[in-house]
Amino acid sequence: MEEKENLEQEEMVHATASEDAANAAESKESNEVKNNLDEKSLSIEEKLTNENKELKEKYLRLYSEFENYRRRTAKERLDLIKTASEDVIQELIPVLDDFERAIKAEERETGEKVSEGRQLIYNKMVKILASKGLTPMQDLVGKGFDAEMHEAITQIPAPSEELKGKIVDVVERGYLLGDKVVRYAKVVIGN
Repeated sequence: MEEKENLEQEEMVHATASEDAANAAESKESNEVKNNLDEKSLSIEEKLTNENKELKEKYLRLYSEFENYRRRTAKERLDLIKTASEDVIQELIPVLDDFERAIKAEERETGEKVSEGRQLIYNKMVKILASKGLTPMQDLVGKGFDAEMHEAITQIPAPSEELKGKIVDVVERGYLLGDKVVRYAKVVIGN
């Protein structure tokens, strides 16, 4: 009988242990399911947060690119407007040179001032070109040579020490259209 009771107790212990194990397994499974649901919900939130961040970054990049494009095209448009008449002005500069030469030649031959008519036409042409943004390079004699602005025709011995490496004479005047060189000044450099 004792053996029977011992067996029954052992069976009860096994049954209780089995129930506890089953309960523990069920509880573990429910906790895992709960954790999986939490992880899924967190991962969905994280995914949405990450996607939101990525979309914001893309938006900012696109906005920046668009702003750069807008500024660049506006600048190009302004540059184009400023230099739109560049071809016409370049073709008129030799006429201006011829006017200057004719006026100087007439003054040399006759020793008198040029007729007012020619001087008026010359002045009017200079004013029109100046209103379009054309400016002559002034006072170049005695200044240093700059390859960005001048074209050296020749070198001659400098008349004085201070003119060595500097512009001694201007053969043909240079012109700027805004900040852009339309025609380089043709100069003689002292050496």
